[in-house]
Amino acid sequence: MAGDVAFGETQQDQPQARLREDLFALLFAGCGQERVQAGQNLFMQDDEADRVYGVLNGTVEIAIYSEGGRKLVANIETAKSLIGEIGALDGGLRTATATCLTDSVLVSVSRRQLFDRIEAHPQLASAMIGLLCARLRWVSAELGDQALLKIEARLAKRLLFLSELIPDEEGWIRISQSELAEFLGATRESVNKTLTDWRRLGVIEIRRGGLKIVNGRALERIGSAPED
Repeated sequence: MAGDVAFGETQQDQPQARLREDLFALLFAGCGQERVQAGQNLFMQDDEADRVYGVLNGTVEIAIYSEGGRKLVANIETAKSLIGEIGALDGGLRTATATCLTDSVLVSVSRRQLFDRIEAHPQLASAMIGLLCARLRWVSAELGDQALLKIEARLAKRLLFLSELIPDEEGWIRISQSELAEFLGATRESVNKTLTDWRRLGVIEIRRGGLKIVNGRALERIGSAPED
């Protein structure tokens, strides 16, 4: 089963789980490409789940909203990721909102097509199980971090993760402090204070709408520091 899922390891050993490239191609064989502009939603939390999407190009944010409208970013998906597989598999409602952060190119299959292809190609079933298990491990690790780590450690781990996932050619991570706070379930003020301290110490550089890691080892030490 492990051979059916590819993992891109970050510096925190937190996997971005994806189907093997040949299985991704098998799942979406014959599907037309769909271009979605930045800022558009693929689906909303609590929508009916009728499709599973595959990202060919672009960046998609997965976010959870409280009844009061508070937002928590659960993950960011990039090329060759699957999106919406939970609802498509169990027939339940969408568990999160998926929004394109950049202009994106996607493919998709309906829930019926998904099961038809799994039946025709059993290796897809084991690959989907492996994918779901990997994502469950990710969620468990994130819950542990939320409960046990201080804001500094959580922010350090998140920046290292994002530096592997969405840097530009010069290493800049295009993300605002408000968006970082949404990633952590923290306040913008606490994120701003921590980033300001790190800039003063030469750990990061900051510019409007983004930041760049200057001293990755320092962030690794902060992210792995034991709780007081």
